[in-house]
Amino acid sequence: MQLQFKQFEVKQIQASNFALSPLELKEYIDFEVKRVYFITNPTGNTGQHCHLKEEELFVMVSGSCTAVIDQGNGLEEIQMKAPHSALYIGNYVWHGFKDFSKDAVLLAISSTNYNPNREDYIEDYEKYKQKLKELKI
Repeated sequence: MQLQFKQFEVKQIQASNFALSPLELKEYIDFEVKRVYFITNPTGNTGQHCHLKEEELFVMVSGSCTAVIDQGNGLEEIQMKAPHSALYIGNYVWHGFKDFSKDAVLLAISSTNYNPNREDYIEDYEKYKQKLKELKI
């Protein structure tokens, strides 16, 4: 098994009186979209975790933040700044977001519907690293 993670620069088309940033989803993801949500009005960091099944595409719509990622190589930080930053995060990729600007809007496009029991999550980083060893990643 290989972890899937991709960093994208969102295209921008400058018209005479506005900028357009199209997201042709087929260029970024190959899953059926089941849910879309926004992270807004940040007062702290998101929880870090990985999903066992869920895949997500995150697009920085406004402002900026720092993504914390482990794609099997240890923790790394990626700066995200609107309107050009997008990240595809496949299952088993550890992720979370921090250092949001006050005007931050982070769009998430998900392969799964919301499930409040969190059975799809690993939220303990040490358990995550152990799971990667079990999977030989």
